[in-house]
Amino acid sequence: MKIARFAARVAVGTMATALATTAIAVPAAQATGKTKPLGTTSLAEVLTKDTSGFDRNSRDFDVLTAAVLAVLEAKPNSPVKVLTDGTVALTAFIPTDAAFQQLVREITEARKLPSESAAFTAVAGLGIDTVESVLLYHVVPGATIDRKTAVRADGTDLSTALGSTVEVDVRTYLHVFRQVRLVDADTDDRNARVVTFDVNKGNRQIAHTGDRVLRPIDLP
Repeated sequence: MKIARFAARVAVGTMATALATTAIAVPAAQATGKTKPLGTTSLAEVLTKDTSGFDRNSRDFDVLTAAVLAVLEAKPNSPVKVLTDGTVALTAFIPTDAAFQQLVREITEARKLPSESAAFTAVAGLGIDTVESVLLYHVVPGATIDRKTAVRADGTDLSTALGSTVEVDVRTYLHVFRQVRLVDADTDDRNARVVTFDVNKGNRQIAHTGDRVLRPIDLP
């Protein structure tokens, strides 16, 4: 699928969605149950600590960070701004650079993975509104969902800041290892897998690393 068609389909699929931040209800079962007060370090602070820029480390978040900053520069009052307010509880599923590179390769039908800078250029080319929608689809406001809670949430539909949902799919291997997958709106792509849990642990805003970019619409 060409990148322009991807952007157009995302825009059509999400333009009727009411964007929200803390107003979205999250089931009480998703709460961590911790009694110790959580800190207020925001996810934006965590992401922007890495000042190295685009590099060859595909497991960090240079493309994601650049995308968040681009949206906030163009739309200072975007709901994406919630990532900068550490007093607001939320859980984000943050795609690695490799996840964005894979997305761009698929939607541009390229044979090779692009560099991180090329991946960001392609993502930015989708348009700020589309980038904003995709980012919001990765954010679950209203609850700090840690690993302990996530692995017990099989079948739970999480309400995202875009207004639509992603489903938690927990698979157990060898009766011990539990893998958390996220079922997005695209029924044909491989679902994202959580590869690292509890980024920014101990704070109200927590994140889990995903190996795919979640897609808010069903692409052919």
